[in-house]
Amino acid sequence: MNNKKVLPILVPGLIFLVLIIGIAGCKAYTKSVEPKRFTATFLDIFDTRTEIVGFAKNKDEFAKNAQLIKDRLVFYNQLYDIYNDYPGVNNIKTINENAGIAPVTVDPEIIALLEFSMDAYNETEGAVNIAMGSVLSLWHRQREIGINDPERAALPNEEKLTEASYHCNISDIIIDKDNNTVYLADPEMSLDVGSTGKGFAVQRVMDYAREQGLDNILLSLGGNISCIGTRIDGTNFRLGIQNPDMDSSEQYVEMVDINDGECVVSSGDYQRYYEVDGVRYCHIIDPKTLFPANGFAGVSIITDDSGLADAYSTAVYTMSLEDGMEFVGKRDNVEAMWIMHDGTKYYSEGFIGKYIK
Repeated sequence: MNNKKVLPILVPGLIFLVLIIGIAGCKAYTKSVEPKRFTATFLDIFDTRTEIVGFAKNKDEFAKNAQLIKDRLVFYNQLYDIYNDYPGVNNIKTINENAGIAPVTVDPEIIALLEFSMDAYNETEGAVNIAMGSVLSLWHRQREIGINDPERAALPNEEKLTEASYHCNISDIIIDKDNNTVYLADPEMSLDVGSTGKGFAVQRVMDYAREQGLDNILLSLGGNISCIGTRIDGTNFRLGIQNPDMDSSEQYVEMVDINDGECVVSSGDYQRYYEVDGVRYCHIIDPKTLFPANGFAGVSIITDDSGLADAYSTAVYTMSLEDGMEFVGKRDNVEAMWIMHDGTKYYSEGFIGKYIK
């Protein structure tokens, strides 16, 4: 992992991905102390694009803040990685490799993620299940083949999927908090924290940044977006939610405003997917069918906890529109937008008016 200090890139006008930050109407400041907007971009964390927007008197001051956030993200990236080893680090991959063999001593932040994810499993009635690694790995393998060599694109063997599903019992995750150990009782089980890991990490990092005194910061980790404070003029951050139709001339399907502590997470079939016989198969697997969910082009969740937003967006994406509406409606400070494949949009009751001005 590259931990070199990276100076931010000053970007005028519109910025990256689903983020649009206006700076018009800022308060007047003396020239010597006028905060400027800076953007730092990293490509080596959580296998995705990370962008940090903030305001500072100069780029050195912003670079220091951006480096603090990056270093903390790298810490979580190493802990929650299921594919790579790091010197002196026992991570999720280490736990998987010791399934059915022995408990693994881990950092308490791994236990915190696992307990959070187990709560999400119960709350979503199994729609979010980090114990589904055996199933997800089969889809991951075929997706990689299909992306790299479309002529060989194929679906996983259904018998193998069914067999793998017998090793997804979340109760086989044994946590010993007194000794900081995690043990997978089923030797054929493996963990995949893709449904919760990034969002949980973003929330922990932003909590840490807030404790360090950072303010007026917007963080996007692969589309998991969270903020501390507001823009420098006191107005809300404004974001553009990406259009799932990548062929459309409209880059964004909706503009939303978020305030201090709020976050946006989107799930859809337009990011990680592959095609078999002209049919698109995304990376979000419905635990009930063991196949990718395909009811929506995208689902976006806005709430005040990035970990919950990540889990909820995955869960709601696998539900029917009616069930998803009911799920969101039962939760305080949670709103959602659904985008159908024909471009039709549906909103939870409080979405329009609270986030769309």
